[in-house]
Formats: sequence, structure tokens, C-alpha cells
Amino acid sequence: MKPALTLVRAMVVVLGGSAARSKPASIQGVWKVVEVTMGGPGGQTFSHPRPGLVILTSKHYSRTEEHSESPRPTLVNSATASADELRAAWGSFHGEAGTYEIGGARITLRSMVARNPAAMMAGAYSVSSYELSGNTLTVSLLSNERGPVSTPVTIKLTRRGGTKPAAGAACSAARAQLRLTTVRHGR
Repeated sequence: MKPALTLVRAMVVVLGGSAARSKPASIQGVWKVVEVTMGGPGGQTFSHPRPGLVILTSKHYSRTEEHSESPRPTLVNSATASADELRAAWGSFHGEAGTYEIGGARITLRSMVARNPAAMMAGAYSVSSYELSGNTLTVSLLSNERGPVSTPVTIKLTRRGGTKPAAGAACSAARAQLRLTTVRHGR
């Protein structure tokens, strides 16, 4: 193999890989809630929160969370349960799905379906800051359609199901550029 061709291939791999890695990492994927911090007076951090799962596609999200300090009671028969039993079993459950937009380090959620009908009203939205570090996503609620939130909540999530998509994309881009260079030079 010619030394110049080897050098060109090495540069393509290095430059191609760094160019692919310079793109912002994707927040798309499945995320598990691992920590919740309630701000404001008397705020606290829950390092082992109840179950919570967030799914992010290219434009849509779905989140289901349990907001309680202990496991919810199981209903024997929801048709005959009292209002207090229903509140105890379902009151701390949160479910929502809709669309999202990213602008800078902020994410805006617009609910299409939610446990709370107020979240689905025309003009309803929430804005949060977010930071992605490896397989950890931290989201802090900043405002909604009524203005800034007085008691911010910060949620830390970890990616489920393996490595970051961006790492695979960088390797694929470098391999594709290497193949292209090899074809151009007749190898």
C-alpha cells in the first residue's frame, strides 16, 4: 500500500470521526428516572424515586411516572373502590405524551394526551433546561404557559438499552468515509 494513501485514509478516519462527534448528541431513546430534586423551601432530593420512564423519538415524547414516597396500593376492583381508594392507587400516577422542540439547551413540551386535562388545553406547554452528559440526561423545569415556575423540579434520567446513538453514528460515518476514499483510490 502506498504511504500517501495510508496517510489519507488515516486522516479520513480521524477527521471524519471528529466531524461526526461534533454534532450534538441525541436525546432520543428510552430513559429511566433515577433522581428527583424538588426546589423551593423545604425542597428535597429523592435518590431512589418511584418508577418513571421517558421515551423520546425525533419529535414526540411519552412519559409515565409515579409521584409517591411509597408503593401505590393495589385495587381489588376499581368499579367498587371508594374515591379515597382510587386516589390512593391512581392519584400519584402521571402520564403524558405529545411533541417536543429543542432550542439551544431548552426543551419545550406540548402535551397531546395527559392524565391532567389542563395539560392538553390549547396554548399549554412547559419549558425546561436540559443537559446531556454521556448516558445521563438532567432536565429542570423553568416555565409553563403561566410564566416561570416558583418551585423548580430537576429530574435526572439514565439512558436504557446501551450506548449513546451518537457513538455508533460517529463510527458509521468514519467507516463510510474510509470506504469512499478506498473506492476513489482504486482499492
